[in-house]
Amino acid sequence: MTPTTHATSILSRRDLRFLLHEWMGVGELGARPRYRGQSADLYDDVLELAERLATDLFAPHNRSADVEEPRLEDGKVRLEPAVAEALAAFSEASLMGVSVDEELGGMQLPLVLATAASAWFHAANTSTTAYAMLTTAAANTLIGAGSPSLVERWVPPLVSGRFFGTMCLTEPQAGSSLADITTRAQPADDGTYRLFGSKMWISGAEHDMAENIVHMVLARIDGAPAGVRGISLFVVPRSLLEEDGTVGVANDVALAGLNHKMGFRGTVNGVLSFGDGVHRPHGAPGAVGYLVGEPDHGLAYMFRMMNEARIGVGIGAVAVGYTGFLKSLQYARERPQGRARSNRDPSSPQVPIVDHPDVRRMLLAQKAYVEGGLALVLYCGRLHDDVVSLEDPSESRRAELLLELLTPIAKSWPAQWCLAANDLAIQVHGGYGYSREYDVEQHYRDNRLNQIHEGTHGIQAIDLLGRKVGAADGEGFRRLVDIIRETVVRARDVGGEAGELGEKLCLSIARLEAVTAGALESADPGEALANATAYLEATGHVVVAWLWLEQFLVAAAGDETDPFYEGKRQAARFFVRCELPKTDVMFDLVESRDRTAMDMLDDWF
Repeated sequence: MTPTTHATSILSRRDLRFLLHEWMGVGELGARPRYRGQSADLYDDVLELAERLATDLFAPHNRSADVEEPRLEDGKVRLEPAVAEALAAFSEASLMGVSVDEELGGMQLPLVLATAASAWFHAANTSTTAYAMLTTAAANTLIGAGSPSLVERWVPPLVSGRFFGTMCLTEPQAGSSLADITTRAQPADDGTYRLFGSKMWISGAEHDMAENIVHMVLARIDGAPAGVRGISLFVVPRSLLEEDGTVGVANDVALAGLNHKMGFRGTVNGVLSFGDGVHRPHGAPGAVGYLVGEPDHGLAYMFRMMNEARIGVGIGAVAVGYTGFLKSLQYARERPQGRARSNRDPSSPQVPIVDHPDVRRMLLAQKAYVEGGLALVLYCGRLHDDVVSLEDPSESRRAELLLELLTPIAKSWPAQWCLAANDLAIQVHGGYGYSREYDVEQHYRDNRLNQIHEGTHGIQAIDLLGRKVGAADGEGFRRLVDIIRETVVRARDVGGEAGELGEKLCLSIARLEAVTAGALESADPGEALANATAYLEATGHVVVAWLWLEQFLVAAAGDETDPFYEGKRQAARFFVRCELPKTDVMFDLVESRDRTAMDMLDDWF
């Protein structure tokens, strides 16, 4: 049988087409007013462009940008030149604003397509792609929360790639507890604000790849309430603008130093100081900032950016896991080692390691994780498109609730399990896997950061169980359960193996319902949340098992002799048979309200 072929070892064009066209039918979006006139052919053209740019301009410097990471020289950040070249081509292709409205300089294409396109770039070079992802997120945050004048002034240059964007949330003393930030904003006579404080872990903090950098900064207006209720959001540019929009004098923003991470080494990450008096554009210290939306609502506005970034982290984690899978698959096919157990002749030729059952197990697990994760993040992109393009407000609202429920899963499940795929890719390579001559070592380091980016695994778990499943009286959760059960009914109608897989999933969804109800009824919220991480992991597995059943049903209608469809069906079998049962142990912990970790005392360590 001919092996399934992949055009590159970066990502699978065939898998993207399968998910977008055969499963989701994205071409149908062109019938909606927001996307009127768009077609499946247009979407394919955009994906082809993304593949070409990713392959030709992003992938070649992935290793060199990792080795020659950003450095400070004479007060300036120096980068691998190919980073700027790649991002310039990305901007010139209008990819910075793929899903942004046309009137603001974007292409107004569906987010599901933008997500698929970004997968190519993350797979090729996730650290360079981070600059683009943050810039798009900054533009979208302003579109959603900024005044018309702010949008008009700042969004078009962000969408065009003239300016880049960042997120400035946490501070050295606050970590993930944003209630403890101390950066303050002092009202000025001209209606702007002067900001004073420091921000930590800022990706894209400083560089010379754009005319300007637009920092989205959380701060407290003098006199604001304590805690998260007193946080406001500001646009704080590196340089101020003249009346005609050209870049003017430097703002009072300074790079205090660079952080050096184990992965994403090609992305500048630094500490920013605001209001140290380094530049004094108005003669006195204070970084000029422009209030976004209403005072004291900044965290809610920033969460729009963070939620988009969380799905961006999910697609990045999937893509880095995916490219590791493809490279380990290629290695397994080309690396001869050992012989079949039935062959006792030491003089016979060695066989490729892909012939060994345990190597196949590792490859199949990777395939199940990365292709399941890709379906998850693309489905979330499609839900967003439903939110913004469905004409029936009730249908749009249902899609929004489901998207909110799935967002912490879409961030954390790929960050955990596609990292596991990278771990297996190293194992397939054997001793070569942890040497820097092979890409899989870097992919693991890059992907490890995604469990922390935009909220740790534990924070996403608390968000899911503590907020999202009970939001709107549980409407989003019920919607998810109903959709999964609809798939199970279709599987039963098909019968045979599809029906058997559906029945296994049906048992898991019943368990999920029961465990969720019990957790929400707990008289002690802290006790219920003590096992929130187990709940997140189990729920994520149930959701991905559902997505694999969906793919199984589509593949079952395809050519039975096509290795691609056979691979889809086998990966679905693997996930439902080998992965889904793992949820029983995790659900047991949540259901029993196990206190083992909660009752552990500090001095017992």
